Amino acid sequence: MSDGPGDRALPDLKQLRLDTLLRELMDRAAEVLESQDRIHRLLDAVVSVASDLSLPDVLRRIVQSSIDLVGARYAAMGVLAPEGTSLQEFIYIGIDDQQRELIGDLPHGKGILGLLINHPEPIRMPDLHEHPQSYGFPPNHPPMRSFLGVPVRVRGAVFGNLYLTEKKGSHEFTEQDETVVIALAAAAGIAIENARLFAQSQQREAWLRASNELNSALLSGQTTSGALKLVAERAVEVSGAPFAAILLPDGDGEQLTFEEVVVNAGAADLAGQHIAIRGSELGEVYATGEPRIVHNLAATDWAVEATHVFKYLGSTVLVPLAAGQNVLGVLVIANGRGQTPYRDGDLQMVQTFAGHAALAIEYVRAQEDRQRLAVFEDRDRIARDLHDQVIQRLFAIGLGLQGLSKLVVKPEVGRRVAGFVEEIDQTIREIRRSIFSLQEEPGAGPVSLRGELLRVIQDGANALGFEPTVNMDGPLDSLVPDDLRPDVLATLRETLSNAARHADANTVLITVNVDRQGKGLKLAVRDDGKGIPKDLERQSGLANIAERASRWHGTCDIETATGSGTTITWEVPLPTND
Repeated sequence: MSDGPGDRALPDLKQLRLDTLLRELMDRAAEVLESQDRIHRLLDAVVSVASDLSLPDVLRRIVQSSIDLVGARYAAMGVLAPEGTSLQEFIYIGIDDQQRELIGDLPHGKGILGLLINHPEPIRMPDLHEHPQSYGFPPNHPPMRSFLGVPVRVRGAVFGNLYLTEKKGSHEFTEQDETVVIALAAAAGIAIENARLFAQSQQREAWLRASNELNSALLSGQTTSGALKLVAERAVEVSGAPFAAILLPDGDGEQLTFEEVVVNAGAADLAGQHIAIRGSELGEVYATGEPRIVHNLAATDWAVEATHVFKYLGSTVLVPLAAGQNVLGVLVIANGRGQTPYRDGDLQMVQTFAGHAALAIEYVRAQEDRQRLAVFEDRDRIARDLHDQVIQRLFAIGLGLQGLSKLVVKPEVGRRVAGFVEEIDQTIREIRRSIFSLQEEPGAGPVSLRGELLRVIQDGANALGFEPTVNMDGPLDSLVPDDLRPDVLATLRETLSNAARHADANTVLITVNVDRQGKGLKLAVRDDGKGIPKDLERQSGLANIAERASRWHGTCDIETATGSGTTITWEVPLPTND
C-alpha cells in the first residue's frame, strides 16, 4: 500500500514541532543563563557596594552598579534633605564635567524626581516627557527618555532615590530591570546604614579624644579665656565645620555675648555682640539646657542682624555648656552651605563634648577663684601687718620724738626733730594709702570712694610722669553720699589734668578728708609748678570745678602765683542725719 500525501505530511509536522521545541528550549536556556548572569552581577554589585565604609564612596558605587546591572546610559542618587521634600545631594554618573558646567544647577527634586520624592514607590516609563509632571530639561542637557526610579530606604525611612535613564539597546527598561534595581536598593540601604554607623563610631572616637586632650590642656594651668578659645578651636577641628562660637550670659542675665568665635572666613564683627535670651533659640537652649539642631542658620531671627557670615552657613547644632544643672553658656557649631546636615547622633556627640568642656571650664574657674582668694588673704595679711605693726611702731616713734623735742634746748635741733615727726606722719599716711589699695578688689570696679580716688590718681600719675603725694583722712567711704562722688572724682580728675598740661610741676600734693564732725568734705590739690598765667583766656576747666562746688552749696578757692605753683581747694558740706 503506497503512502498518500497525508502520510508524507505527518513527518514534516513532527519535524516542525521538534524545531519549535528546540528553539523554545534554547530561548529558555538563554533566559536562564541571562538570569543567572544577572544574579551573579547583582551579587557582585552587592559585595562591591558593601565592601566600602566611606559613605560618599558607597553612594557612588551604588550608582555605578545600577548602570552596570541594567545597561543605563545615565544614573544618579538623590539624597533627601532633612525635611524630606527636596534633594540635599545629587551623585551622578554619565555626564562629564564640561557638560555639567553647561547644564548649570543640579536638580532640586522637582518634576519627575519630585514625583518619586512625594510617592516613594518604583516608577518605570518608556518616555518621561509624556508624563504630565515632567518639567523638561534645561538647555545643553543630554536627551533622556526611558526612565526607572527606585527609592532607597534605610531602617524603613527613605534615604534617597536611585534614578536611571536611557537604557542601552532598548527603548525602555524591563520589569526584570526594575526587580534587579529594587534588590540593589535594598542592599544599598544596608550598606548606607553600615557606612553611617562606621562614620559615627569614628566621629565619636574623635570627640572623645578631643575631650581628653581638652581636659589635659585645661588642667595644665589655662585661664578661663584661654579655656573658652581652646574649646571652640577643638570643636572646629573635630567637627570639620567652618564655624564655632561660645556665648556666655552677661551680668544681668538678659543677653548672651559672643565671647569666643572661631571661623574660617573671619568673624571679627561677631566678638562681643549680644543676643537677647528671651525670644531667641539660643536663649531657649541656655534657659532650658536642651540642645537642638537648626537646619537653616541664616533664617533664624538672631542671626540675620548679627553678621554677614551666617549666610554662608547651614545646618547648626546649639548645645548648652552644662556642668550638672549649672549652664555656663552655649556652644554653637555650624556647617557650611551644602555640607551634610547634622543628625541626632551628631547632636549627642557634641553634647557629650560640651559637658566635658563645661566641667573643665568650671575647674579652671575654681582654680582662678582659689588663686584670687589666696591673693586676697595675702593682701589682707599684709594690710593687717602694716596697720598693727608698722604704723603702730612709727606712731610710737613719732610720739617719742615729740616728747624729746620739748627737752631740746637749741631751736635748730627742735625744728629738725619736728621735721622728722612730720616725715613720720607723712609716712604713716602713705602706708595707710597702701592699706586702702590692698583692700580694694583687683580687677573689679571700685567698691569705695578711696578706691575710686586712687584710680583717678593713678591715671593722673601716668599723665604727670610721677606719683603724687596723697593724704586721705576721715570717714570718706561712709559719709560721702553716692550722688556726690561723681563730682568729687571729676574735680580731682580736672585738677590733675590741668597740672599735667599747664603746671610743669615736679611735685603734687593731694589732700582729701572729712572733718571730725562729719559735716564737710575738703579736696585740695597743690603743685609746685609755674602757676596760672594772669592773661589765660580760657578757664573752662576751672569754671566747671567751681560750678560743681556751687551745685552742692560749697566753695572753690584757687591760689596761684607765677613761679610759686597753684593750690585748688574744693569744699562742700555733707548731709547730716538730723
